[in-house]
Amino acid sequence: MTTENPRWLTSSYSNNGGNCVEVATNLVASRGVVPVRDSKNPHGPVLDLPAHAFTTFVAEVKTGQFDTA
Repeated sequence: MTTENPRWLTSSYSNNGGNCVEVATNLVASRGVVPVRDSKNPHGPVLDLPAHAFTTFVAEVKTGQFDTA
């Protein structure tokens, strides 16, 4: 088991308005997951997404799959 800690990142597109998520992509190689958490609650729950699911999610966001207009 690895003892590597997540290195949390917030998107450069974030305007620091408080409605952000943070991800830790440094765990993909060692654990195969991308942890995601609420930036307003850094000690709260963490959702570990399988790396392939996170990649698919980001790709679909970029293509507008989740646009509401």
